[in-house]
Amino acid sequence: MLRMEQVTKSYPHRGQVVTALNGATLDIPRGDFVSVVGPSGSGKSTLLLILGGMLSPTKGRVLLGDCSIYDLSPDERARLRRVKIGFVFQTFNLVSYLTAMENVQIPLFLAGVDVDAQEARAMALLERVGLADRFDHKPGELSVGQQQRVALARMLANDPAVILADEPTGNLDPETSQQITAFFEDFNREGRTIVMVTHDPRAARRAKRTLTLQEGVICCEPAAAHSLHVA
Repeated sequence: MLRMEQVTKSYPHRGQVVTALNGATLDIPRGDFVSVVGPSGSGKSTLLLILGGMLSPTKGRVLLGDCSIYDLSPDERARLRRVKIGFVFQTFNLVSYLTAMENVQIPLFLAGVDVDAQEARAMALLERVGLADRFDHKPGELSVGQQQRVALARMLANDPAVILADEPTGNLDPETSQQITAFFEDFNREGRTIVMVTHDPRAARRAKRTLTLQEGVICCEPAAAHSLHVA
């Protein structure tokens, strides 16, 4: 489903070259649920952005199915993301002046979906995450847990096959974190492929396997070694 082949990402910084990801080769089969852990600055967010077609690698290839993502034009990559990939972030990235329903409608609007169909789909997704009664509330009128659930509903709007989540429980209390992680387990049972960056060991354990990054180098837990190929 997702594959990285000898991927390196380097940045110039104060006259030096900083390597955020170093020679990563990684296979993530369809329907997998991988947690990515490691210390701050180890390259976790870089890995996620490269997998999602948001950050071009310095070297190497990234494939989604048979498609080499960075051989596409920027417009083609954007179209691929809209159709295939859903993103979830620690900071939610909701539009503050839009209601919960309107936030969920954004990907549908960008995809050219009819307004009535947008509203029906958005309401169904808000109902799924337990927020149908908050459809007309703006982000500032919602708790942080409710805002993340709106973000989950928006992520599902275009029915992505792949979900990339960057610290989705990072701003949440333990009980709400468990609720959000349970949603990811549900999405995975539906056949979606999930890669989740997290500092939360409880959330990491809910994934099928764990990938560890240390200074841009991919490692893996022994239990995961049979299904994860690293450089």
